Amino acid sequence: MSLGRLLREQAEVAGDRPLFRFDGTTTTVAEVESRTNRLANVLRAHGIARGDRVAVMLPNGVGFPVAWLAIAKLGAVMVPVNVGYRSADLAHVIKDSGATLALTGAHDTAIALRDSGIVQVGALDPADAGSLALPGTFDAGAELAAADDGFDLVDGDLVNLQYTSGTTGFPKGCMLTHDYWLGLAEHARDWIGARENDVDLTAQPFSYMDPQWNTVLCLKAGIPLVILPRFSASTFWRSVRDEGVTFFYLLGTMPVYLLRQPPDPLDWDHRVRIVMCSGIVPDLHRTLEDRWGVPWREAYGSTETGFDLAVPIDDDTCVGSGAVGSPVEGKRAKLVDGELAISGAPMMQGYWNAPEATASKVRDGWLYTGDLARQDDRGYFHLVGRSKDMVRRSGENIAAAEVEAVLAQHPDVHAAAVVPVPDELRGEEVKAFVQLARPVPAKDLIAFVRERLAPFKVPRFVQYVDSFPMTPSERIAKHMLPTGRDDEYDGTKDTP
Repeated sequence: MSLGRLLREQAEVAGDRPLFRFDGTTTTVAEVESRTNRLANVLRAHGIARGDRVAVMLPNGVGFPVAWLAIAKLGAVMVPVNVGYRSADLAHVIKDSGATLALTGAHDTAIALRDSGIVQVGALDPADAGSLALPGTFDAGAELAAADDGFDLVDGDLVNLQYTSGTTGFPKGCMLTHDYWLGLAEHARDWIGARENDVDLTAQPFSYMDPQWNTVLCLKAGIPLVILPRFSASTFWRSVRDEGVTFFYLLGTMPVYLLRQPPDPLDWDHRVRIVMCSGIVPDLHRTLEDRWGVPWREAYGSTETGFDLAVPIDDDTCVGSGAVGSPVEGKRAKLVDGELAISGAPMMQGYWNAPEATASKVRDGWLYTGDLARQDDRGYFHLVGRSKDMVRRSGENIAAAEVEAVLAQHPDVHAAAVVPVPDELRGEEVKAFVQLARPVPAKDLIAFVRERLAPFKVPRFVQYVDSFPMTPSERIAKHMLPTGRDDEYDGTKDTP
């Protein structure tokens, strides 16, 4: 089975079923089958074949999953790109993945992709005529509309290079197969107990893994996926009500943002039967359930391993406990010196172009997550910290080393150390300790980083230091950095 074959089989037996709802328009399974066939033919005409890398840098909408499934039908590999990426993180992903063609919509992203080394850019938004004036750009939308809708599937194994922040340097590409996505979707479908009258919803960017596994889940279950342009706390529950949604997945600070909205008489007026969530704040767990009258259940996973742990839907004793659950079917979990390790299928094949990082992460079939945990008497795991040098801001994993590397490129910076600082709303914020070679205003440093990295990675706090405490191996001893607040710059009010 492959993603393309799954779509084709569903189109043959239930083609008239809705698969996507976006911006007031419903797209059926048969329509997605036709569009993906036509786009696959377009990509083939532009030289894409089995194993080739295609970058997709699109906002939320039907275009992104159509691009993914079309690439899958070719036996090619999608490289999802965050639309917020700037020159440094974008160039790294394009160069590391080896992508030569990209699909996008906006003029500025087309320019950025060309500057990053992409040879061909397919514009899927025909209204943005400016993109078509760029050398190497073609009107993918117009070509799709005119293409043949017949296509013979090409077998492939690898289907995604899904870039995720690691503990060292820029993001690494997780090699994800068709079996990975099919297995992850099965785990989630079975845990949720998907029914014929269910309606799923996603609000996260499609460049992330969550909308992708939700797409496969809905294909397998024969139910529609409601796609929101973005997460908006003020309109989220209105969309849930209007679309008749019965379940969805949230993470990070989304629940906190929702709780901060004024109470609404319609808070209980919905069809939702379960909320799947990662990182539920234990002290807010009962409040979340009381506010909307629906169970919220914790689930744990990663890009590397998919869906690993979950709390049973019918277990209301977990509320407020902080438990992230026990292994789902086909997975195993254990603690090694307090670190959580996962084995079983699905799992990534490894990190692309990074055999040493893969060998360090996966040992004897066990993937070491970097998360510190404990296990209670019922076998449920509880996260208690992490060993990774990361900042987790609003559900985003940010590698400190990636931000440090960009700061070090500034001609007036001698050295930099990035650390997380607690934040009531976002969980953690990014703070940079900077040792200067020459004086420079902190706001200039921030502007320098903002030009090169996605907005969520930009430091919100900067503190200058005359020197850094060092370890015996001449590394910055971050645990010895000042803990008080002496910030030269506080950007929480003027940055996203």
